[in-house]
Amino acid sequence: MAPIIPLLLICLVPIVAGAEEDAPAVPTFQEGDVLGLDQIEKLRPYLPQQFWSNRDFFFYEGMRMEIGPSFRDYAPADVYLEATKRYAEQVRLGPDNGLEDYRAGQPFPMEDIECLEDPEAGVKIAWNFVRRWEGAGGRARFYYSYWDRGEELPLYYQGHSAGVSLAFRPEPQYDEHDGDLFRGEKRYVASGPEVEAPFDARGIALLSYRYKSSYGSPKTAKNDDTWVYVPSLRRVRRISSAQRTDSISGTDFTFDDLFSFNGVVPQYEWSCHEERDIIAPINSTIRGYPYQKGRNFGPYGLSFADDRWELRKAVRIRFDPLNPNHPYQYKDIWIDKQTLEPLYSFAYDRKGELWKIIWHAHRWSDEDFEEYEGWENVPEPRDLAVVSDIIVNVQTGTGNRIEFFDRRGTPLKSKGKIRRFIDVGRLTRGR
Repeated sequence: MAPIIPLLLICLVPIVAGAEEDAPAVPTFQEGDVLGLDQIEKLRPYLPQQFWSNRDFFFYEGMRMEIGPSFRDYAPADVYLEATKRYAEQVRLGPDNGLEDYRAGQPFPMEDIECLEDPEAGVKIAWNFVRRWEGAGGRARFYYSYWDRGEELPLYYQGHSAGVSLAFRPEPQYDEHDGDLFRGEKRYVASGPEVEAPFDARGIALLSYRYKSSYGSPKTAKNDDTWVYVPSLRRVRRISSAQRTDSISGTDFTFDDLFSFNGVVPQYEWSCHEERDIIAPINSTIRGYPYQKGRNFGPYGLSFADDRWELRKAVRIRFDPLNPNHPYQYKDIWIDKQTLEPLYSFAYDRKGELWKIIWHAHRWSDEDFEEYEGWENVPEPRDLAVVSDIIVNVQTGTGNRIEFFDRRGTPLKSKGKIRRFIDVGRLTRGR
């Protein structure tokens, strides 16, 4: 899981009208090309229209975009693929878009889903997205910055975060407990960050649980539990689950915007709208925080243009919130068909106007990622991990960026360490 903390403030260029354009039979770029600003027209057929309409913000003079291989194989770890073959036939959609009889792996094999023909395609892909392969959780150091018209504001957060997958594990060593890490486990993930800087925020720590029951009907589901330790108060406070759709510390992100969608599937209606080839920064060659703080994110601080981009098979799904008080009328999410990783998303306000653009950088665990080692029954992690989220508010010209380029899903070393991590008491222990 990624750090659950604020990100950066951005500025946006005036929106330019853009139209969908059919992709040519053969792209006018190829692997090994390096594109500058004067060549970005080649990308237009392979970008979402909303992104292209705001291209002046993302593409800039001096950018050097490396074109990587098209449709490279980023298949997940064998243990995940084997679990899909073993359990997918028993999985079904329950009432209110819930997921029933799920054990591990991909709930609904993508090759069996017809986006435009199957009325349940949207929710099936949403569940595949939630249950995509991410290793055993996630650990990273993060830097969360705020930007305004190309200037990084003095407000920032820096620290470390961890997450643990407690249920639905595909590794054979958990078969005895039906995929649970601990017998009778009711949670399926625990995660949370701790802030190390700036000085006046140092020591803030969060711990969040999401429960297995969230896979069922909203009528019976248990809401997330989240606790935060506030050093100035020397006490732990509980955060209401309703705050997941509120802005985080005055930023443009909400908790549920991380990874484009970090919410609860049955709280939305889902639909599938199109499939096509999309180009995106899918396997970064340039590291950001914590490896280097001076990575070039463009003049506005919100661009991955100066990196490697690859052509991918993608699908666009849409959610419509069931909660009438949700800040979005709907959100469109472009998802990589093989890995189920998010590529771009576009959130619309209650008037139906484009409000926010969210996009991501990724890193492949099998390439120049020395910290990401295998573990029992997972000799090769084969994880295409999101390592940076950027959000742009196109209505206010603000935005945020979070970097966690050392993210990896390697599990904690022992069950004892996991028990200590998921214990709410650790938030105050030793303070």
